[in-house]
Amino acid sequence: MFGWGTSWYAMKLQVGTVAPEVSVMWRFVLAALVMFAWAALRRLPLRYPPADHARFALLGLLLFSTNFVLFYHGARWLPSGLLSVIFSLSSVGNVLLAAALFGTRIEAKVVGGALLGAGGVALIFWPALAGTRLDAGTAAGLALGVVGTVSFCLGNMVSARLQQYRVPVIAATAWGMAYGVLLLAAASLVAGHSFAIDLSPAYVGSMLWLVGPSSVLAFAAYLTLLGRIGPARAGYVTVLFPLVALAVSTAVEAYVWTLPAIAGVVLVLGGNLLVLTSRRG
Repeated sequence: MFGWGTSWYAMKLQVGTVAPEVSVMWRFVLAALVMFAWAALRRLPLRYPPADHARFALLGLLLFSTNFVLFYHGARWLPSGLLSVIFSLSSVGNVLLAAALFGTRIEAKVVGGALLGAGGVALIFWPALAGTRLDAGTAAGLALGVVGTVSFCLGNMVSARLQQYRVPVIAATAWGMAYGVLLLAAASLVAGHSFAIDLSPAYVGSMLWLVGPSSVLAFAAYLTLLGRIGPARAGYVTVLFPLVALAVSTAVEAYVWTLPAIAGVVLVLGGNLLVLTSRRG
């Protein structure tokens, strides 16, 4: 939760002179190398049949390329707070997709908790929501955020299926990141993007943070949790990490707490209680 909660500010520092596809590609080049080294140190199998590689490629497409690129592009038009509100709806998306694809029973407590949490996050960021004009750029940013969230949720389903097939999370994530890199490199070549990066301290520092805590550690922890407790309950993490983003904003961006923000935190915590007291999803 901490890794992803702090990633929104780091992502904001990445948006600028470097194309989003290139920034995300280099992020996962480094993250994939770390994941493969981690898998090797743990002596996890890294050879898999073609059917599994097809799933790894799908994981790379949904979770380690499309999802991130859409949100990076969306950050050009929308504040990071609003993007995190949109992304928090993946808690509901995971519930619906798990029911549709795996036949998981939809628990009223999980849905209620997810909706409470999403509503709480919306209240927290209400000033940003209210201050955003609904013009063409805003509409484009919203659309990119929604499609990016759907991509993330679909990637969760692929990861859950791989874990059902007993593929270790670290190995699957390493291969998924590798395929994501190949897809991003191809997209960058077609678009004619330069592969050069910004060497400023802000860009390099944010890249290192996004590689370590926000990619390697966060995805390993989240996808493991997803396999253990199911997509529905694991998806609630996406509601909680905007609270970390808010703490970061308070520390470095002089965020001022308001009554709606306080009410939003109460709703998020109430939703968390509902989700955690539900039966396994």
